Amino acid sequence: RTLVDRFADRFRGKVDVVLGIESRGFIIGAAVAYALGTGLALVRKPGKLPHETHAASYELEYGKDTLEIHRDALSHGHRVLVIDDLLATGGTASAAVELVQRCGGTVAACAFIIELAFLKGRSRLAGQEVFSVLSYA
Repeated sequence: RTLVDRFADRFRGKVDVVLGIESRGFIIGAAVAYALGTGLALVRKPGKLPHETHAASYELEYGKDTLEIHRDALSHGHRVLVIDDLLATGGTASAAVELVQRCGGTVAACAFIIELAFLKGRSRLAGQEVFSVLSYA
């Protein structure tokens, strides 16, 4: 089974939209959305999206960063799969979860190819289903 199949099989029928986090999340997110037959929404660095946005900032080991989403990217009640290549400290993913909620969506799950479990990023996603294909302790 391919990586896309693993995500699609797990979340089929459970999500309405896949949310890809810039930028590697766009690649896997687009493929998973296609396999699920759902829409794709994008979360990007500030100033990259051409329409009105919501923004969420988060702490990094070395400073602060911000992500944005179009205000109309999700409809109220959309079940959203947040997807990215890597879960490390959880800052990026937790900002994406905040953006989904600010748009009126519900996070169905957060999915990653790789999780660096020793960085405890999962703890910043408390209350969310978290799935990773590979986990390094």
